Amino acid sequence: MKKWFLRILFLGVALFAAAFWQLFLSARPPLMTDPATLAGDGSTIDYCALPILDGSGKMATDIAKGNTPGCRYSHFPLPILADCTEPLPADAADIRGLWIGVEGGHTGHVERVEQCGLRTVVTSSGIIHDAGPNSTGGETTNDTEGGVLFSIGDREFCPRTSASMVWNERVLDFHAFGWGPVVVRRYLDGDQLIWEYADGSVTRMDRLCTLPPALKVPPPRGRNYRLF
Repeated sequence: MKKWFLRILFLGVALFAAAFWQLFLSARPPLMTDPATLAGDGSTIDYCALPILDGSGKMATDIAKGNTPGCRYSHFPLPILADCTEPLPADAADIRGLWIGVEGGHTGHVERVEQCGLRTVVTSSGIIHDAGPNSTGGETTNDTEGGVLFSIGDREFCPRTSASMVWNERVLDFHAFGWGPVVVRRYLDGDQLIWEYADGSVTRMDRLCTLPPALKVPPPRGRNYRLF
């Protein structure tokens, strides 16, 4: 009995160590976001003036993948899909724009949603989640979550994350790892965007035209234990 207990304990520790290494210590996703996009100031844009998706400009596959630099961006960047005009698929709802949570689990939360063809980019709270066809990387987000758990010297360690974004009867489902269960859903209800998050919360969001100045620089997230 003791031998089996020790085996199970060893297996549990090994699985935990492997998961911890994959989340925090494995190589970070390569940064493929256009440097000019990250350097630009996305707080100066009128997000009520949306691009016309008429196919006259670039397609989703013409634009490099967007992802989070390190554990978070230093300031709100320019839109990833600013030059993309590929029409949306028939089963997609147009949820583009800047949104703020006004009721539910995450009031005050602000996020920018971009769409072009089968591609969707969500930018918020220091992170950039980009899923769908692009010119440089895979179609899942392959990103970081933004919350820093600990630091060693000047290096911050935040968990890796990956998800696909799939339209299902005008509901945008986020599948963990690209193939796993649905962990996040976004869809329209009248003029509001509904955001169902992995923590079980449901947030109703209203449209904004400009980014609140206080959110230009994202506040630090996570516990950030300093080890050395």
